[in-house]
Amino acid sequence: MDAKRIRSTFIEYFQSKQHQFVPSAPIVVKNDPTLMFTNAGMNQFKDYFLGNETPASTRATNSQKCLRVSGKHNDLEEVGVDTYHHTMFEMLGNWSFGDYFKKEAIAWSWELLTEVYKLPVDRLYVTVFEGDKGDGLERDMEAFDMWTEHVDKEKILFGDKTDNFWEMGDVGPCGPCSEIHIDLRPEAEIMAQPGKDLVNADHPQVIEVWNLVFIQFNRQANGSLSELPAKHIDTGMGFERLVRAIQNKTSNYDTDVFTPFIAAVEKKAGKKYGEDEKIDIAIRVIVDHIRAISFTIADGQLPSNNKAGYVIRRILRRAVRYGYTFLGFHEPFLHELLPLLSEHFGEMFPEVSAQEDFIAKVIYEEEAAFLRTLDNGLKRLDQIKADMANKGEQVISGKVAFELYDTFGFPLDLTSLIAREKGISVDEKGFDAEMTKQKNRSRAAAEQETGDWVQVGEDAGVQFVGYDSLETTSNIIKYREIKEKKNTKYQLVLDETPFYAESGGQVGDKGVLVGQDETIKVLDTKKENDLIVHFVEKLPQHPEATFTAKVDGTKRVLTMNNHTATHLLHAALKEVLGDHVQQKGSLVNEQLLRFDFSHFSKLNDEEIAQVERIVNRKVRENIPLLEQRNVPIEEAKKMGATALFGEKYGEFVRVITFDKDYSVELCGGTHVKATGRIGLFKIVSEGSISSGVRRIEAITADAAERYVNEQVDVVKSLQELLKSPKDITKAVEALVQERNELKKEMEALHLKQASVLKEELIKKLRPVGGSNQVIAKVTLPSADALKKLAFELKNEVDQIIAVIAADISGKPQIAVVIAESLVNEKSLNAGNAVRELAKEIQGGGGGQPFFATAGGKKIEGLDQVVIKAQEMFSSI
Repeated sequence: MDAKRIRSTFIEYFQSKQHQFVPSAPIVVKNDPTLMFTNAGMNQFKDYFLGNETPASTRATNSQKCLRVSGKHNDLEEVGVDTYHHTMFEMLGNWSFGDYFKKEAIAWSWELLTEVYKLPVDRLYVTVFEGDKGDGLERDMEAFDMWTEHVDKEKILFGDKTDNFWEMGDVGPCGPCSEIHIDLRPEAEIMAQPGKDLVNADHPQVIEVWNLVFIQFNRQANGSLSELPAKHIDTGMGFERLVRAIQNKTSNYDTDVFTPFIAAVEKKAGKKYGEDEKIDIAIRVIVDHIRAISFTIADGQLPSNNKAGYVIRRILRRAVRYGYTFLGFHEPFLHELLPLLSEHFGEMFPEVSAQEDFIAKVIYEEEAAFLRTLDNGLKRLDQIKADMANKGEQVISGKVAFELYDTFGFPLDLTSLIAREKGISVDEKGFDAEMTKQKNRSRAAAEQETGDWVQVGEDAGVQFVGYDSLETTSNIIKYREIKEKKNTKYQLVLDETPFYAESGGQVGDKGVLVGQDETIKVLDTKKENDLIVHFVEKLPQHPEATFTAKVDGTKRVLTMNNHTATHLLHAALKEVLGDHVQQKGSLVNEQLLRFDFSHFSKLNDEEIAQVERIVNRKVRENIPLLEQRNVPIEEAKKMGATALFGEKYGEFVRVITFDKDYSVELCGGTHVKATGRIGLFKIVSEGSISSGVRRIEAITADAAERYVNEQVDVVKSLQELLKSPKDITKAVEALVQERNELKKEMEALHLKQASVLKEELIKKLRPVGGSNQVIAKVTLPSADALKKLAFELKNEVDQIIAVIAADISGKPQIAVVIAESLVNEKSLNAGNAVRELAKEIQGGGGGQPFFATAGGKKIEGLDQVVIKAQEMFSSI
């Protein structure tokens, strides 16, 4: 059975058990402060477990794209080294939201594995929770007894809290779990040692395949457990491990999930997989990492220098340096794997094939940039080795090794490898200490203490009414405090709210909550999963009271202008540049709109003007908003609605249309009732933010009017200054030309003045100890004139030592010139001299042994420079 069929069989099996298929959520998590990436299949269902939302179906199944390279789930350093860890992997799962529980989950998992997939029963083992005295939890004998209906008792093992109790995080839903393990060792090894001795012992051939989690508790902030009102099932099975087990392979990388990619890398590198361990690791790293990089970019996360983008850049660079070091790839190569990736995964995850060219372009640019960085890092290592040789050292300090890691992306293993090749070593303990310091700094900066939600009213879900009203009567459902290092934040949730929560690029609303005897400012509104959370200045004195929730109407209207303008802009860009344009990010607030989009070249002035003309024409047409809520997602797609890659859409969506032949988009944001409300649209900047992604910033309404008026005022001022010429552009061009000609004349005069000054200084030369010295204070028009004067003296006077203390437009500068013969014979150094002299003018400088300059702040110190220089060179 091939990998594609194994995946579809899983989904079809659970669909036959009345599970609704749910597409994979984006791999990049939004609206969840606890997660950066989706690391488990249950992430998109958290709100069902938390009780914040009611599922459309009580049973679900899917194959979820997951990434585990940050936080407590960090497998990055194992990837490639062993044969079963991955950065990106698929997690097959089935869920019950308050429906079936342990009995069905256990029975169906066993039936699927043994009767459908035909895995050998004698090689399977099961674990159940052994209990925990600290939490007051007994052994899960209920699960044990249910397993005995399918498995021999000797194959049912008890596991501790680490292996058999699953928790969403430090707080939240949790519960005991049962894992299913398979022994893939050769028969001879199995006869020599039973597999049960190797379960959860990190044996590479005795591996966990499936985890069945029985969610029945809620972990409080104080560490205690409470029973959930409903019990849920959450299972997760690693797709790659399942394929390995069914195809009876000793490594995940030997399955057809990876073999086509291994063959492609082998062909490119001219090396064979399976003959050299270092080459094997490098190939495994590449074929694993290309999936993580590509899927994440497809979901909207570009490589960058912070947060999720930095993690993706690290993964990409890890793949590049393994290819560079062990496979001889000194030119970009990863991007060449995109057609293969699209072929093998495009059916299940169409976002990859739909953006194949864009993803390849981003990866290529990142590869090229890092290969340049690698070259610079290698040069830096050569410099480090030379410095160490001068000092007689043989060990690169931990601080220097960490600098290579932090600045050039050289991990410790690469630095150690190159160091060994150069006959030196690395202080690895010192590196670890520097790494620990950085982690502690990051941890301290992010440290916060989140209290439990304090329940006030019935938690029946939050109703958002902000599309239709900016004011409503509300009651508080719950509130909590978040204590950070420097301040405390307060959050609350209302049963009904007009406040729009930040999402889709649109900022959250501000406003007030007005009670009978208190008014509380709402500072921001954000989403936490699908929960609308209001950040307030303080907690209410009477949380059980009824409040009037009022949105800041001015801010909302200006924000709506800008949000609607992004829809008009998106459509205009497609019309002018082509259908390849896709939104890659946005920011919409009351001041401006920022729109990021896929395009590979700078927009010229005519393209920008054309986009502006189209948008403003649509504004003047005063196109009415057509808003359709709760549209089935498939129906919306048939309508031609534009969906954004990387966004999570539910079964029903909201469709925003401004002329069905111009702009139809899926969007949850707020919009004006007709485009005429925008008034005016003006692009103020356009530029690149990363490989293949451009950014436009624009303004509308009042801000656009102010901008235009300011530009008109500038033109009027110029007209007045230029005595109202008929053509202001030609008048300014004439002035610029006149200025340039005058500048050339002045430079010629300055050079002539410097030549006259040179002759005067030559007349003042005095012989000292075999040298010809001139030390003088002068006035010069520019630093260039000072440099020219110094070099002319050096070229015309033998054995010269010249110190010129110059007043340049009221700023002090010093030039020191010493003949090369004196530098060599007398061990003189102009750089050292100028640094000492610069102290008199409160400045600094440097240069070469025969020529150096310095600048400073204290003009009156130039006289002292002359005196000090005369003393300095009085005897040589």
